[in-house]
Amino acid sequence: MQVKIHRGATQIGGTCIELAYDGSRIALDFGLPLDGDAANEQLVPRIVGDDLRAVVISHPHLDHYGLLHHLPVDTPVAMGLAARRIVTAAAPFTRQALPNLKGLVLEHRKPIEIGPFRVTPYLVDHSAFDAYSLLIEAGDKRLFYSGDFRAHGRKSKLFEQMVANPPKNIDVLLMEGSSLSRLEENDVFPTEDQLEIALLEKFKVTPGLVMMHTSAQNIDRVVSLYRACKRSGRTLIIDLYAAAILEATGNENIPQSSWPGIALYVPESQRKLIRRNEWFDLLQRHSSHRVFPEHLRALGPKGVLLFRPLMMRDLDQADALEGAGFVYSQWQGYLERGSYTEMEVWLEKHEIPLTYIHTSGHASPGDLKRFAEALSPKALVPIHSFAPEKYAGLFSNVVYRNDGEWWNA
Repeated sequence: MQVKIHRGATQIGGTCIELAYDGSRIALDFGLPLDGDAANEQLVPRIVGDDLRAVVISHPHLDHYGLLHHLPVDTPVAMGLAARRIVTAAAPFTRQALPNLKGLVLEHRKPIEIGPFRVTPYLVDHSAFDAYSLLIEAGDKRLFYSGDFRAHGRKSKLFEQMVANPPKNIDVLLMEGSSLSRLEENDVFPTEDQLEIALLEKFKVTPGLVMMHTSAQNIDRVVSLYRACKRSGRTLIIDLYAAAILEATGNENIPQSSWPGIALYVPESQRKLIRRNEWFDLLQRHSSHRVFPEHLRALGPKGVLLFRPLMMRDLDQADALEGAGFVYSQWQGYLERGSYTEMEVWLEKHEIPLTYIHTSGHASPGDLKRFAEALSPKALVPIHSFAPEKYAGLFSNVVYRNDGEWWNA
């Protein structure tokens, strides 16, 4: 089995790995770089050909699937069923190109055959829902691609199951190391349970509406938010985009628009989308607990809004910000590079301080070490990290590879 990292040997985001064996090829992920333009064809890895059997997507984050729309429409795409639904549900709201997603379905520990490749998915704890690590077998070689994973989320038992009973005889481990550029060896990230407690405390001391800026696709975070709302007696207010994403999980244990303690608010920009695209059935399906602009002011002291910047004008017009609080629960890099400058100016204008309550979707250095030691590969190749140079000091059998280089597993 031959391996080529198209992108990812020295960076986070835009991951794409090509595997070749016995006249057939597959690709693992087809991601958009973090600062990339999805329309830029120069970013697209050159993998198209008659011998390409499929592209296997580890999880539904754009930095792992965001260039799929550049592939021919008949290219098979293997991914989780819920992941496929989430990408489909999100696309109309985010104005992202919806790629062809037809192909095999990934399920936890259920092997699939793609030409000469045997692919076994392992469900992992990550901030994306329906995320997998992948064991690839071809000939007499076994390659394990970690995808993105962590051990401090609401599915941490999956990590513990993996290190307790890992796949054996791994020739190559391609392992992410996102945290290595942010944490020292003994540092750890907060758990989702700890975040829930921090949110609860914030809700208790905020007299008005709490706005929580996080991704609706971070399902673990939405669960933490809902649990904190329930414990504090507050109503969680979501928009139609969030309602559609939660529905797409297909999981009856994930909060839904119809649940007690959840209300639907449709901001003006979404109302225009609904009218333009005639999404009336979608709106009706999620409107059992709908609230309107005139309700926001009264709901404020007992409400938590899953915030998006497009809501700022609505909140101004509703005069709903007396005593309000704001929680930022995303990667700090978005703030540092000015992605939310307009939002920060708006908060300053209303004298609403920003509180940072967040944790990573990626494993801490200590958990990366546990993972690598459990799988005990003959060769560990860095991927999805801005600090690959740190691998050799933390892990055994590290072998560095370059983007664009073919090598034997």
